[in-house]
Amino acid sequence: MRVLLHIDNAGTWRDALAEHLPEAEIIVSDDLASRRTGVDYLAAWKPPAELLREQTRLKGIINLGAGVDALLNNPGRPKGVPIVKLRDAGMASLIGDYVRYGVLHFQRDFDRYRRQQARTEWREHAVDDKQDWPVGVLGLGAIGAKVADMVATDGFPVHGWSRSPKQLAGIACHHGDAGLAELLGQVRTLVLLLPDTRSTRHIINAETLAALPEGASLVNPGRGTLIDEAALLDALGEGEEEGRLRGAILDAFPEEPLPRESPLWSHPRIWVTPHMAGPTPLRDAVGQVAETIRAFEAGDEVETVDLEAGY
Repeated sequence: MRVLLHIDNAGTWRDALAEHLPEAEIIVSDDLASRRTGVDYLAAWKPPAELLREQTRLKGIINLGAGVDALLNNPGRPKGVPIVKLRDAGMASLIGDYVRYGVLHFQRDFDRYRRQQARTEWREHAVDDKQDWPVGVLGLGAIGAKVADMVATDGFPVHGWSRSPKQLAGIACHHGDAGLAELLGQVRTLVLLLPDTRSTRHIINAETLAALPEGASLVNPGRGTLIDEAALLDALGEGEEEGRLRGAILDAFPEEPLPRESPLWSHPRIWVTPHMAGPTPLRDAVGQVAETIRAFEAGDEVETVDLEAGY
């Protein structure tokens, strides 16, 4: 069998995957185009359309990350080929650390202290008790559930939201439109971990932002399309003074890299990171890739992405 890899540092991935899958011939996308054709499986992160169009006999595509929107929206994606995405593979813990930092950033007033430093202002703020700082997590898939549990373990009350009902120990679970409104009205930090689908695009808009308590904060390590940027900027207000929304930590954007002219870069109460919250850990990921390919080859049932739902 032949496996094609497309990801940054593909040579390292090839060597690691070869240890897990010695029976396969593994090609990287930098190889000559003549060698890239006729492969059985593609393991990739955001492959170019041209690379996808070259493939005519794929049995399956393994998406080397949790978010599949870039692949599903790729004009070169071959129709009828099943897609498998990584099941956490260690990303949830990394994203959980990012979220925990984001929650503490606002709960312990680091945003305010940073602005005070620029003004050489020495002023201490009273610390809000963790129990008085409810956190909302939108999206309770494998990663969202893990992140919610990590934040709850830190001592914060956590409310989670999903489209359909879920039950998670230690998490107040909400679902549906009524559940979303109920959650928004009581959380001080809102965390976005939803997939990019037709129903989630701009789920954070003028209406949902207005439903948050005054002074709430936003952390988005999920998808950039979840947020209506104009509504976010309006809720944050201008200048140093806090608007209705206190601040936002953003890791994902509709266009990446974030264009230099974007107003998000310079807003004093937005912190921009370059989609680094949950990089794919190599060791766990290659094990899943090998396991998935062997399952395909054996004719075993493989959990694939629902192309209609988008995850």
